[in-house]
Amino acid sequence: MPAVILNAGLILLGSLMGVLFRNHIGARLNTILSHALGLCVLSIGFSSAIDTENTLCVIVCMVAGTILGELLRIEEHLDAAGGLLRKKLVRGGDAGRFTEGFVTASVLFCVGSMAIMGAMEAGIQGRYDILISKSVIDGVAAITFSSAMGIGVAFSALPLLLYEGALVLIFAQAGPLLSTAAITEMSAVGGTIIVGIGINMLGLGKGKIRVGNMLPAIFLPLLYLPIAQWLGQFAG
Repeated sequence: MPAVILNAGLILLGSLMGVLFRNHIGARLNTILSHALGLCVLSIGFSSAIDTENTLCVIVCMVAGTILGELLRIEEHLDAAGGLLRKKLVRGGDAGRFTEGFVTASVLFCVGSMAIMGAMEAGIQGRYDILISKSVIDGVAAITFSSAMGIGVAFSALPLLLYEGALVLIFAQAGPLLSTAAITEMSAVGGTIIVGIGINMLGLGKGKIRVGNMLPAIFLPLLYLPIAQWLGQFAG
């Protein structure tokens, strides 16, 4: 758990630095840094997505998970949470991008192979190498995000603290029962979702991808793989 707290703390620190020094970052530099970070996010997403050993698993889980997320209206709830915090805590020019910063940063910092693998390493082995590395990356990213989107980025530390903390506890109990294949495909699905975040950051496409509603997909390989194996026994 210490590394989870460190991760949240560096996000807070990076966010505050970004807000405090954003006036020293011109609009042109801020735009190109946002684009650069968007490309980095795409790279991170692709690197996780291509590690899949079961493309059909990723496709099925993404479709089913997105449908489930749409039914649960996850992104709307994230927007509502961000909007509530915005009304209570933010005034002036920052208000317009508060929700965007909160939602974008929450999804980016919570989803991905490093969060899953880091939590697994911490929960099963009591090691924090991966989570510490992720903490540094997130802290640097928070500077750029908050300089562009405002203080909403700082509040993403709360869902990250809950999400990563819960994963560590879950892996401590159930981690030894999970197969390598399940972890691989969960990371691949998470990488695919991160690609969507990168696309949004770069402003590609006609509309914004509702990546928040895709979050349930990351856990569906835990159901898909045993079901596929069971059905394969009949086909074989």
